[in-house]
Amino acid sequence: MRRIRTIAIFPTLFTLANLVCGFYAIVVASRIDAPTELSDKTPLTSEINFRQIPKVPWIIDRSDPTQNIVLCGWLIVLGMLFDALDGRVARLANQTSDFGAQLDSLSDLVTFGAAPAFLMVKMCPHFSYEHRNWVWIIATVYVCCTALRLARFNVETTEEDDHSWFNGLPTPAAAAAIAGFALIFYMLRSTGSGSEDVAKIDELVQWVLPMYAVLVSLLMVSRIPYPHLVNQWVRGQKSFAHLIGLIFGLLPILVFPGYAIPVLAASFVVIPPLHYIWQRFYRHRRQDEPIF
Repeated sequence: MRRIRTIAIFPTLFTLANLVCGFYAIVVASRIDAPTELSDKTPLTSEINFRQIPKVPWIIDRSDPTQNIVLCGWLIVLGMLFDALDGRVARLANQTSDFGAQLDSLSDLVTFGAAPAFLMVKMCPHFSYEHRNWVWIIATVYVCCTALRLARFNVETTEEDDHSWFNGLPTPAAAAAIAGFALIFYMLRSTGSGSEDVAKIDELVQWVLPMYAVLVSLLMVSRIPYPHLVNQWVRGQKSFAHLIGLIFGLLPILVFPGYAIPVLAASFVVIPPLHYIWQRFYRHRRQDEPIF
């Protein structure tokens, strides 16, 4: 048995911070006391005054499911930030190791696998009541696809790769797609004009989110190429115009994060498959057609 002599402290701290975010997201999601069966004593979400909910819920109240939903989403997003930084910190400190790579995958399985799946179950109480087995099957499939995606990445990725593209949807982007649903769900309900609007949003999420989770799961284990945006936009020498464009591209995330993150995550999930289908079928068919 090979023994590890030293452990890189700073990269490991970032990786463990990612793990803590994922674990705490599960804890917060477990506090969502959303009903699994409607009754006369059950408060409807349309009766909650969302404008009175604090923007930054530092103290979590068990009686307020909406706070827990949005905080769970932000914890997953925060875990993405730590996941993006741990590898770069390791390279800057020249402390990359197999130990760090394995610990990173284990942390990702919690933050980007178990936490989003559990959040999805908690956000769909009516779907869970009517299709109790299906919602847990979908959550289980999501976690399994996350594990398969991480294992495949560890086996297929080498140091010689330029890391500009992914084979399949990366797990942080998949988690962002689910967490983004929680963020924009909260934003739309908090700005709803009345109880009818809130009820319509609730009903829409009950059916769209589980199907969306199935799509995201399949894309994770697919071979569709996805760009590594950070490496393509940041690494190497870039022009000043590129820097200005990058700053303007980040402005919506800084100014309107509750809207920008869900929209960008959904766009990142959907656009590469559409481009792949167009390249694989439509463009190939047009090339085979005679010019005249």
